[in-house]
Amino acid sequence: MSDRLTRAADPGFVWPAVAAGPQSGPGALPVGSPGKVGVLDLAFRRDGRGRTVLAERFQKSPLQVMRSLYIDPVLREMPTVYVMSTGGGIVGGDRLDMEVRLAEGAQALVTTQAANRVHRMDVGYATQTVSLTLGAGAVCEWLPDPLIPYGGSRFQQRLRAEVPEDAVLIAGDVLTAGRVARGERWDVAAYVSAVEISRPDGTLLAVDTTHITRDEAGHPLVTGDADAIGTLFVVAPGPAEELAAVMRDAAEAIGSATPNSDGLDAVRCGVSTLPDGCGAWLRVLGRGQENVEAAVRAVWSAARVHLLGAPAPDLRKS
Repeated sequence: MSDRLTRAADPGFVWPAVAAGPQSGPGALPVGSPGKVGVLDLAFRRDGRGRTVLAERFQKSPLQVMRSLYIDPVLREMPTVYVMSTGGGIVGGDRLDMEVRLAEGAQALVTTQAANRVHRMDVGYATQTVSLTLGAGAVCEWLPDPLIPYGGSRFQQRLRAEVPEDAVLIAGDVLTAGRVARGERWDVAAYVSAVEISRPDGTLLAVDTTHITRDEAGHPLVTGDADAIGTLFVVAPGPAEELAAVMRDAAEAIGSATPNSDGLDAVRCGVSTLPDGCGAWLRVLGRGQENVEAAVRAVWSAARVHLLGAPAPDLRKS
């Protein structure tokens, strides 16, 4: 596992805007200090009764999970796992590395216990890498809580997913403008998110990169007047146009149901198919974090019903 820790501490390429600024200073713990490199390795497989179980687990603080919970009233054999952090948020020098593997036919929903807070970084930067590897016929749902970047933070996250043609991947993400009440709206020094989805043979299906700095934020082509940005990728077998239509209907319904006091829609949603008909995806911009979260959940639930015959479960976090 020493190789894994080394890889976690050095995520490879880091965008220059993220790495800008001083990398050391008084009172700052260097990369590799206790609690700075978090590793989480989860492997799911089906047992003899057809139930998916968490068969392997390795965790290193500040990342950890407890036991799997079977809370889906429809998909009773599918576990939900909550990723937790023993720290008070992400700070400069943190390197987080998570890997989730699903064997053939396994199904799992992985989420987080609470929103992820990225603190101000006078020194250094932080990274998070997530790898999802699906076996034949597997179903993986990756739905973390919103990310809250504080003013002056420098953070890069990367998600890589390997999805066979007969498997289903549903991966969502919500990025907030930060602590808006404190006047830190899109006040990040640098934020980069990169998503790469491919087949097991390396064929690339989709790439999506989001790059925001305080100098760019507020531009109509970056964030505009939005308080949050939501994204949902759904890779699945079957006609992509039918999936996109289902997701689009759900997005339009939630958009028209959440008008602001000025009469305008609180969220603006866009849905389209992914390249080569491998699935569909959603992008949401909205005023009010809760409105963006509601839109992502509504579209997730609609896609889930279409593909799995079950709506999004109550994740019981409140």
